[in-house]
Amino acid sequence: MKMTRNDSFAPLAEACRVGVAALRDARVPFVLAGSFAAWARGGPQPGKDLDFMVRPQHADAALAALVEAGMRAERPPEEWLVKAFHGDTMIDIIFRPAGVDMDDAVFERAELIAVLAVETPVMALEDVLITKLMALNEHSLDYGSLLGIVRACREQIDWTGLRRRTSSSPYARAFFALSAELGIGPAQPQPGRGRMEAV
Repeated sequence: MKMTRNDSFAPLAEACRVGVAALRDARVPFVLAGSFAAWARGGPQPGKDLDFMVRPQHADAALAALVEAGMRAERPPEEWLVKAFHGDTMIDIIFRPAGVDMDDAVFERAELIAVLAVETPVMALEDVLITKLMALNEHSLDYGSLLGIVRACREQIDWTGLRRRTSSSPYARAFFALSAELGIGPAQPQPGRGRMEAV
């Protein structure tokens, strides 16, 4: 994976390298998630996001591994993640993401990809998008980064499965309508039609 160097990405890249090595050496099962996982498949370069996902029972071990690697720990009040800081770069260690249970299937769907020249387990693209879509709400409604990811990676997306797995969210349904209107995703299914037609 070619890295474009700039002031915002270089610290993220270094934090990713250190974090992957620390979790791997501590034998903590994890997947690289979020915008970094999309970037590993050709998506936009992340500007601020570095997310690792682990099973709930491994969250403490993951945080301890990053602290052992020289990072600073933080336990926020939210009950679905802990955080570590590599310098000023924040790493989210997420163990209860929106829309996805961190079970064996998540790890089985992950792929080993060379990220910044380091073999890394990377969350499946549909799982990444589900966590992002299901986290949308009236207080946090940013379609911009999602549109950037699906525009770059649309040929890799199982649109039918993604739509099915996020069907309970009105914000996800709005996203599919928007992506179809922009010609990024497939058209909305019509009543009585058995399949979706491409735009």
